[in-house]
Amino acid sequence: MPLYAAFGSNMDPRRMSSRCPHSPLRTTGWLTGWRLTFGGEEHGWDGALPTIVEDPIEQVFVAIYDVTDEDVSHLDVLESADTGLYRKTRVRVSTMLGELLAWAYVLDAYEGGLPSASYVGILADAAEAADAPQDYVDALRALPCRSIGL
Repeated sequence: MPLYAAFGSNMDPRRMSSRCPHSPLRTTGWLTGWRLTFGGEEHGWDGALPTIVEDPIEQVFVAIYDVTDEDVSHLDVLESADTGLYRKTRVRVSTMLGELLAWAYVLDAYEGGLPSASYVGILADAAEAADAPQDYVDALRALPCRSIGL
């Protein structure tokens, strides 16, 4: 079964359970050598969209899911991978179970722009629901956000 590394709102096991009911949470871990960023502001309805980019000194907390083929197809639609907005990339995740190979969705747009405050809250809540360390959740809550009305 393919493994999916969720770094955005899909880190929340409740959200993933409703979106992909046949795809359980396996574990959590870290994408070492990657950082969370935002881009494609022109594609988002209220701010820039989340993505990851390679960065040798950073790391991103992720939730790893065992995803069925049926749920993969459904998730591709939900994450706009079927439109080309996001593409899949293979990543190596460091977990308590050892290193796992998984895929993550990466935005196919230029980096830059600010996410909405509402999305930053959703992202931090999702990380908290996935048992991310408190300092990681706090750092997410402190991300700069797009001002209302822009």
